[in-house]
Amino acid sequence: MKINIEPIKNWFGYSRRERRSSFILLIILVVIISARYSVPQTSIKAEDVTSTIVSDNDNGSHRQVIASSQISLFPFNPNTASYDTLILLGLSQQEAATLISYREKGGRFRRPSDLKKVYGLDSVKAEKLMAFIVQKADTIKKKGIIIKDKKRPLIDLNNCDSAELVSLPGIGPVLSARIIKYRHLLGGFVRVDQLREVYGLKEETFDLISSMVSADSSMVEMININTAGFRELSKLPYFESYEIKSVLKYRELQGKITGMDELIDNKIITTEKSVKIRPYLKFGE
Repeated sequence: MKINIEPIKNWFGYSRRERRSSFILLIILVVIISARYSVPQTSIKAEDVTSTIVSDNDNGSHRQVIASSQISLFPFNPNTASYDTLILLGLSQQEAATLISYREKGGRFRRPSDLKKVYGLDSVKAEKLMAFIVQKADTIKKKGIIIKDKKRPLIDLNNCDSAELVSLPGIGPVLSARIIKYRHLLGGFVRVDQLREVYGLKEETFDLISSMVSADSSMVEMININTAGFRELSKLPYFESYEIKSVLKYRELQGKITGMDELIDNKIITTEKSVKIRPYLKFGE
């Protein structure tokens, strides 16, 4: 008995067009598989990830590790030094926290060698820091006589360059450039505390360097309020645009401004604002 297999052929068989399509699909599949195994995969090494994390952490407010070339030692009192000060002196985060914890538990530093009592503080760092320890900010008592600390000459903010500013603790190239830029904008520093107005300069850093700098106000470039125009007056960052317009309008009506009190009395400038701008203005012809 002969079995008719034609229906089976028709069911499982392919037409000529289908065979051609299947062949094309097979070629595409082979190409994809070949490309998958011929192109090497990109691998990320563990050390690359670690270095990236360390690099990102360097942008934070505190660094876990400070390179020895970046450490600037300066006089400090271990009984009052802040966390940020200790970090600037080269201590690690853990060492700084341990020293502060030692103080909080009643520990006191009565002599430089007491620094070695802090458990976990690197002995080499302790030896270096001992030479910079002072019990008071400005004086040291010795045999009942108060002897003034020997300090390096003060850096004049109006006559210094970038290299001198970088030598100060906590001041790097970026802050140094900003200080000089702000000096040009002002026309010179009148007071040391104007450093607080420099963008990015923290209060802790100001506390560290304020006793190491000075401001010679005789070098300040003054503006003649009776001849200056809007553009010249607007260079002074303390002036608001509407205040300058009021000054110029008043000058136009009166012909001359005799002094700051005249502007205050006529409510053109507030008393608070006058304190800031007075050192930068002159009232000549």
